Amino acid sequence: MASFAKIENNIVVTVVSVVNEVLKDLNGIEQESIGIQFLKTLYNEPNAIWKQTSYNTVGGVHKLGGIPFRKNHAGIGYTYDETRDAFIAPKPFNSWILNETTCLWEAPVARPQDGNKYKWNEQNQSWDLTTA
Repeated sequence: MASFAKIENNIVVTVVSVVNEVLKDLNGIEQESIGIQFLKTLYNEPNAIWKQTSYNTVGGVHKLGGIPFRKNHAGIGYTYDETRDAFIAPKPFNSWILNETTCLWEAPVARPQDGNKYKWNEQNQSWDLTTA
């Protein structure tokens, strides 16, 4: 299955799946443009903006070794940044900074890598150990 995000005012408003066979051209090659035209016709929205996204893409890397699409899998409420050609999740905390390479938000302080579970404390700008 291929995933496509519908974008309005640079915000993802829906994400749908399309069977891969629908995307294939006469030579059997999958084409994003064919999927976009299919969705515009299906929903009777000729001016809608659709972009393909990949469930397996995180931080600009395809988890299965395939071709990554637009840095991250799109989600409802994500921003589509046309300049970066990337889907960017909503900023989780005011202090977090966008990594320009991965288009993922990062805390200003690295999370401890000791096997414990932590949650971000925005007020103290630190990672608090959780008991759960």
